[in-house]
Amino acid sequence: MIEDRERKTGKEIVMILIKAIVYLFLVYLYINKPIVYSEYPVIGKLAGALMIFLGPSLLVSMIRLTIIYWYIRKHKFKSNIKDNFILGINRIVSILDVVFLGLAVLSLSEVQLEDLVFSVSIVAAAVALTFKDYVTNMINGLIIMFSDRLSLGDHIKMGEHEGKILDITLINMILQNEDSDMVIIPNSVVFSSVIINQSKQNIKKLSIEFDMSLKNGYTPEYLENYLNKVISNYSANVMERGLTVKTIAINKDAAVFKAMVLLRHYDKLKEREIRRAINTALIRLSATLKEEEAGG
Repeated sequence: MIEDRERKTGKEIVMILIKAIVYLFLVYLYINKPIVYSEYPVIGKLAGALMIFLGPSLLVSMIRLTIIYWYIRKHKFKSNIKDNFILGINRIVSILDVVFLGLAVLSLSEVQLEDLVFSVSIVAAAVALTFKDYVTNMINGLIIMFSDRLSLGDHIKMGEHEGKILDITLINMILQNEDSDMVIIPNSVVFSSVIINQSKQNIKKLSIEFDMSLKNGYTPEYLENYLNKVISNYSANVMERGLTVKTIAINKDAAVFKAMVLLRHYDKLKEREIRRAINTALIRLSATLKEEEAGG
Protein backbone atom coordinates (compact mmCIF):
# COMPACT_ATOMS: atom_id res chain seq x y z
CA MET A 1 0.00 0.00 0.00
CA ILE A 2 1.25 3.48 -0.87
CA GLU A 3 2.05 5.55 2.17
CA ASP A 4 -0.35 8.44 2.75
CA ARG A 5 1.47 11.61 1.71
CA GLU A 6 -0.96 14.13 3.10
CA ARG A 7 0.67 16.74 5.26
CA LYS A 8 -0.19 16.99 8.95
CA THR A 9 0.94 20.48 9.91
CA GLY A 10 0.09 20.08 13.59
CA LYS A 11 2.38 17.05 14.00
CA GLU A 12 5.14 18.79 12.06
CA ILE A 13 5.04 21.79 14.43
CA VAL A 14 5.07 19.49 17.46
CA MET A 15 8.13 17.65 16.12
CA ILE A 16 9.93 20.96 15.53
CA LEU A 17 9.13 22.06 19.08
CA ILE A 18 10.45 18.79 20.49
CA LYS A 19 13.66 19.16 18.47
CA ALA A 20 14.03 22.75 19.67
CA ILE A 21 13.56 21.82 23.33
CA VAL A 22 16.06 18.94 23.14
CA TYR A 23 18.58 21.09 21.26
CA LEU A 24 18.32 24.00 23.71
CA PHE A 25 18.73 21.57 26.61
CA LEU A 26 21.89 20.14 25.02
CA VAL A 27 23.24 23.65 24.42
CA TYR A 28 22.60 24.45 28.09
CA LEU A 29 24.52 21.34 29.17
CA TYR A 30 27.35 22.17 26.75
CA ILE A 31 27.75 25.67 28.24
CA ASN A 32 27.52 24.62 31.89
CA LYS A 33 29.62 21.44 31.56
CA PRO A 34 27.88 19.17 34.08
CA ILE A 35 29.98 16.82 36.24
CA VAL A 36 28.65 13.79 34.40
CA TYR A 37 30.49 15.00 31.28
CA SER A 38 33.79 14.89 33.18
CA GLU A 39 33.13 11.51 34.76
CA TYR A 40 31.77 9.94 31.59
CA PRO A 41 33.34 11.58 28.49
CA VAL A 42 31.35 9.25 26.26
CA ILE A 43 28.13 10.95 27.33
CA GLY A 44 29.61 14.32 26.42
CA LYS A 45 30.60 13.02 22.98
CA LEU A 46 27.16 11.57 22.37
CA ALA A 47 25.54 14.84 23.43
CA GLY A 48 27.85 16.77 21.09
CA ALA A 49 27.06 14.44 18.19
CA LEU A 50 23.34 14.85 18.87
CA MET A 51 23.79 18.63 18.79
CA ILE A 52 25.56 18.38 15.43
CA PHE A 53 22.55 16.48 14.08
CA LEU A 54 19.71 18.40 15.75
CA GLY A 55 21.00 21.92 15.06
CA PRO A 56 21.06 21.79 11.24
CA SER A 57 18.06 19.44 11.16
CA LEU A 58 16.01 21.89 13.23
CA LEU A 59 16.99 24.80 10.99
CA VAL A 60 16.17 22.87 7.80
CA SER A 61 12.80 21.74 9.24
CA MET A 62 11.86 25.34 10.06
CA ILE A 63 12.90 26.54 6.60
CA ARG A 64 10.96 23.66 5.02
CA LEU A 65 7.77 24.47 6.95
CA THR A 66 8.10 28.18 6.08
CA ILE A 67 8.59 27.47 2.36
CA ILE A 68 5.64 25.06 2.23
CA TYR A 69 3.42 27.52 4.12
CA TRP A 70 4.40 30.31 1.71
CA TYR A 71 3.84 28.05 -1.30
CA ILE A 72 0.36 27.00 -0.13
CA ARG A 73 -0.67 30.58 0.66
CA LYS A 74 0.66 31.84 -2.67
CA HIS A 75 -1.27 29.29 -4.74
CA LYS A 76 -4.27 29.20 -2.36
CA PHE A 77 -4.08 25.44 -1.94
CA LYS A 78 -5.67 23.40 0.82
CA SER A 79 -3.39 22.59 3.76
CA ASN A 80 -3.38 18.87 2.91
CA ILE A 81 -2.55 19.35 -0.77
CA LYS A 82 -0.44 16.66 -2.50
CA ASP A 83 1.91 18.54 -4.79
CA ASN A 84 5.19 17.86 -6.62
CA PHE A 85 6.90 20.94 -5.15
CA ILE A 86 6.07 19.89 -1.59
CA LEU A 87 7.10 16.32 -2.39
CA GLY A 88 10.45 17.53 -3.73
CA ILE A 89 11.09 19.71 -0.66
CA ASN A 90 10.36 16.74 1.60
CA ARG A 91 12.79 14.52 -0.33
CA ILE A 92 15.57 17.12 -0.09
CA VAL A 93 15.01 17.50 3.64
CA SER A 94 15.22 13.72 4.06
CA ILE A 95 18.54 13.63 2.17
CA LEU A 96 19.94 16.48 4.30
CA ASP A 97 18.85 14.73 7.51
CA VAL A 98 20.81 11.65 6.42
CA VAL A 99 23.86 13.85 5.73
CA PHE A 100 23.57 15.53 9.15
CA LEU A 101 23.25 12.13 10.81
CA GLY A 102 26.37 10.92 9.00
CA LEU A 103 28.32 13.98 10.18
CA ALA A 104 27.13 13.40 13.73
CA VAL A 105 28.31 9.79 13.66
CA LEU A 106 31.67 10.79 12.16
CA SER A 107 32.13 13.39 14.91
CA LEU A 108 32.33 10.56 17.44
CA SER A 109 35.65 9.44 15.95
CA GLU A 110 39.05 10.80 16.93
CA VAL A 111 39.93 11.81 13.38
CA GLN A 112 41.16 15.38 12.83
CA LEU A 113 38.94 17.77 10.85
CA GLU A 114 41.26 17.86 7.81
CA ASP A 115 41.52 14.08 7.66
CA LEU A 116 37.78 13.80 8.19
CA VAL A 117 37.00 16.09 5.26
CA PHE A 118 39.45 14.20 3.04
CA SER A 119 38.01 10.83 4.05
CA VAL A 120 34.45 12.00 3.46
CA SER A 121 35.42 13.30 0.00
CA ILE A 122 37.02 9.95 -0.94
CA VAL A 123 34.02 7.99 0.33
CA ALA A 124 31.57 10.32 -1.45
CA ALA A 125 33.46 9.94 -4.74
CA ALA A 126 33.55 6.15 -4.37
CA VAL A 127 29.84 6.01 -3.56
CA ALA A 128 29.01 8.27 -6.53
CA LEU A 129 30.93 5.99 -8.91
CA THR A 130 29.61 2.74 -7.42
CA PHE A 131 25.99 3.85 -7.31
CA LYS A 132 26.04 6.03 -10.42
CA ASP A 133 22.66 4.77 -11.68
CA TYR A 134 21.12 5.25 -8.24
CA VAL A 135 22.42 8.83 -8.03
CA THR A 136 21.16 9.54 -11.56
CA ASN A 137 17.74 8.21 -10.59
CA MET A 138 17.71 10.48 -7.53
CA ILE A 139 18.62 13.57 -9.56
CA ASN A 140 16.03 12.74 -12.22
CA GLY A 141 13.45 12.15 -9.50
CA LEU A 142 14.07 15.59 -7.98
CA ILE A 143 13.83 17.23 -11.42
CA ILE A 144 10.50 15.48 -12.03
CA MET A 145 9.20 16.50 -8.59
CA PHE A 146 9.95 20.18 -9.16
CA SER A 147 8.61 20.12 -12.71
CA ASP A 148 5.07 21.32 -13.43
CA ARG A 149 4.74 18.94 -16.38
CA LEU A 150 3.88 15.93 -14.20
CA SER A 151 1.91 15.96 -10.97
CA LEU A 152 0.56 13.42 -8.53
CA GLY A 153 -2.80 12.20 -9.78
CA ASP A 154 -2.10 12.93 -13.46
CA HIS A 155 -3.14 10.31 -16.01
CA ILE A 156 -0.21 9.72 -18.37
CA LYS A 157 0.79 7.45 -21.22
CA MET A 158 4.43 6.45 -21.58
CA GLY A 159 5.30 3.80 -24.13
CA GLU A 160 3.25 0.70 -23.39
CA HIS A 161 2.35 1.95 -19.91
CA GLU A 162 -0.65 4.10 -19.12
CA GLY A 163 -2.15 5.05 -15.80
CA LYS A 164 -2.48 7.46 -12.89
CA ILE A 165 0.60 8.75 -11.04
CA LEU A 166 0.30 7.55 -7.45
CA ASP A 167 3.73 8.50 -6.17
CA ILE A 168 7.14 9.84 -7.21
CA THR A 169 10.09 8.68 -5.11
CA LEU A 170 13.79 9.36 -5.44
CA ILE A 171 14.14 6.06 -7.30
CA ASN A 172 11.01 5.50 -9.34
CA MET A 173 7.54 6.59 -10.36
CA ILE A 174 4.53 4.48 -9.40
CA LEU A 175 1.58 4.26 -11.78
CA GLN A 176 -1.79 2.60 -11.35
CA ASN A 177 -2.99 1.23 -14.68
CA GLU A 178 -6.53 0.46 -15.82
CA ASP A 179 -6.34 -3.00 -14.24
CA SER A 180 -5.45 -1.38 -10.87
CA ASP A 181 -1.96 -2.90 -11.08
CA MET A 182 1.00 -0.97 -9.65
CA VAL A 183 3.57 -0.21 -12.37
CA ILE A 184 6.97 0.85 -11.01
CA ILE A 185 9.13 2.74 -13.52
CA PRO A 186 12.70 3.99 -12.77
CA ASN A 187 13.04 7.76 -12.86
CA SER A 188 15.82 7.53 -15.45
CA VAL A 189 13.37 5.79 -17.82
CA VAL A 190 10.67 8.37 -17.10
CA PHE A 191 13.10 11.23 -17.66
CA SER A 192 14.22 9.93 -21.05
CA SER A 193 10.81 8.80 -22.36
CA VAL A 194 8.18 10.55 -24.44
CA ILE A 195 5.20 11.11 -22.13
CA ILE A 196 1.65 12.08 -23.03
CA ASN A 197 0.03 13.80 -20.05
CA GLN A 198 -3.67 13.43 -20.69
CA SER A 199 -4.61 15.27 -17.49
CA LYS A 200 -3.09 18.50 -18.81
CA GLN A 201 -5.41 18.42 -21.81
CA ASN A 202 -9.00 19.61 -21.85
CA ILE A 203 -10.03 16.37 -23.54
CA LYS A 204 -9.07 12.72 -23.24
CA LYS A 205 -8.17 10.65 -26.29
CA LEU A 206 -9.08 6.99 -26.63
CA SER A 207 -7.47 5.12 -29.53
CA ILE A 208 -7.94 1.56 -30.80
CA GLU A 209 -5.93 -0.07 -33.59
CA PHE A 210 -7.44 -2.93 -35.58
CA ASP A 211 -6.95 -4.87 -38.83
CA MET A 212 -9.46 -5.44 -41.61
CA SER A 213 -9.00 -7.78 -44.54
CA LEU A 214 -8.60 -6.04 -47.91
CA LYS A 215 -11.22 -8.41 -49.32
CA ASN A 216 -13.85 -6.60 -47.24
CA GLY A 217 -13.24 -3.34 -49.07
CA TYR A 218 -14.05 -1.21 -46.03
CA THR A 219 -13.02 2.43 -46.18
CA PRO A 220 -12.27 4.71 -43.20
CA GLU A 221 -15.48 6.63 -43.96
CA TYR A 222 -17.61 3.49 -43.78
CA LEU A 223 -15.99 2.41 -40.50
CA GLU A 224 -16.50 5.89 -39.04
CA ASN A 225 -20.22 5.79 -39.79
CA TYR A 226 -20.48 2.26 -38.42
CA LEU A 227 -18.67 3.06 -35.16
CA ASN A 228 -20.49 6.37 -34.69
CA LYS A 229 -23.72 4.40 -34.46
CA VAL A 230 -22.09 2.15 -31.87
CA ILE A 231 -21.10 5.03 -29.56
CA SER A 232 -24.29 7.06 -30.07
CA ASN A 233 -25.40 6.06 -26.55
CA TYR A 234 -22.34 7.77 -25.09
CA SER A 235 -22.99 11.28 -26.44
CA ALA A 236 -22.66 12.71 -22.92
CA ASN A 237 -19.09 11.43 -22.74
CA VAL A 238 -17.91 11.78 -26.36
CA MET A 239 -17.23 15.09 -28.08
CA GLU A 240 -19.50 15.94 -31.00
CA ARG A 241 -17.98 14.39 -34.15
CA GLY A 242 -15.30 13.10 -31.86
CA LEU A 243 -14.73 9.74 -33.56
CA THR A 244 -12.37 9.45 -36.50
CA VAL A 245 -10.88 6.47 -38.30
CA LYS A 246 -7.48 6.73 -39.98
CA THR A 247 -5.53 4.28 -42.12
CA ILE A 248 -2.23 3.43 -40.45
CA ALA A 249 -0.83 0.95 -42.96
CA ILE A 250 -1.87 -1.21 -45.91
CA ASN A 251 -0.29 -4.64 -45.97
CA LYS A 252 -0.58 -7.49 -48.47
CA ASP A 253 -3.78 -8.98 -47.07
CA ALA A 254 -5.08 -6.43 -44.56
CA ALA A 255 -5.31 -2.74 -43.78
CA VAL A 256 -4.45 -1.38 -40.33
CA PHE A 257 -6.85 1.27 -39.01
CA LYS A 258 -6.90 3.43 -35.90
CA ALA A 259 -10.17 4.60 -34.36
CA MET A 260 -9.70 7.70 -32.20
CA VAL A 261 -12.40 8.96 -29.83
CA LEU A 262 -12.27 12.36 -28.12
CA LEU A 263 -13.85 12.22 -24.65
CA ARG A 264 -15.19 15.26 -22.85
CA HIS A 265 -13.45 14.37 -19.60
CA TYR A 266 -11.51 11.54 -18.00
CA ASP A 267 -13.77 8.80 -16.65
CA LYS A 268 -12.09 5.41 -16.39
CA LEU A 269 -15.32 3.43 -16.16
CA LYS A 270 -16.98 5.12 -19.14
CA GLU A 271 -13.76 4.90 -21.16
CA ARG A 272 -13.66 1.17 -20.49
CA GLU A 273 -17.31 0.82 -21.57
CA ILE A 274 -16.73 2.74 -24.81
CA ARG A 275 -13.59 0.76 -25.60
CA ARG A 276 -15.45 -2.52 -24.97
CA ALA A 277 -18.38 -1.41 -27.14
CA ILE A 278 -16.10 -0.53 -30.06
CA ASN A 279 -14.08 -3.76 -29.75
CA THR A 280 -17.28 -5.82 -29.57
CA ALA A 281 -18.69 -4.09 -32.66
CA LEU A 282 -15.49 -4.70 -34.65
CA ILE A 283 -15.45 -8.38 -33.62
CA ARG A 284 -19.07 -8.79 -34.68
CA LEU A 285 -18.39 -7.04 -37.99
CA SER A 286 -15.49 -9.40 -38.72
CA ALA A 287 -17.55 -12.44 -37.67
CA THR A 288 -20.45 -11.40 -39.92
CA LEU A 289 -18.13 -11.08 -42.90
CA LYS A 290 -16.65 -14.51 -42.28
CA GLU A 291 -20.15 -16.03 -42.11
CA GLU A 292 -21.10 -14.34 -45.38
CA GLU A 293 -17.93 -15.62 -47.05
CA ALA A 294 -18.56 -19.12 -45.75
CA GLY A 295 -22.21 -19.01 -46.92
CA GLY A 296 -21.17 -17.69 -50.34
